[in-house]
Amino acid sequence: MIQLDYKSGRPIYEQIIEQMKLDVMKRYLNPGDAIPSVRRLALELKITPGTVAKAYQELERQGVIETIRGKGTFIASEIKIKQDDDKLEMAKKQIRSSVMELILMGYDKKMVVDFVKDVYEEMRLC
Repeated sequence: MIQLDYKSGRPIYEQIIEQMKLDVMKRYLNPGDAIPSVRRLALELKITPGTVAKAYQELERQGVIETIRGKGTFIASEIKIKQDDDKLEMAKKQIRSSVMELILMGYDKKMVVDFVKDVYEEMRLC
């Protein structure tokens, strides 16, 4: 189930996207699984349907979900997330910021690289 962090500076729709992708990676959601309608998820999360719709539109654009008119919305049968140069640049900025913070806290290069490797492995094991 999706857990929102209202104190986070991240937009709600981005949190929904990230958690849906994580649930797919962890195989909590599998190809062909039905997901809640926009209205139902909005009610469950106590947010506006427009926010959920924005997340679903982006997930559909990325090929994570697919909507079948009259049947509902499902995890895509074949998930192929396309490379996105804008997202890559945004990720680089986030990584730069995180690495800078780690360096300022006194971590050396090996420790930072090991940390990144650990996070990568955690995601691959999902």
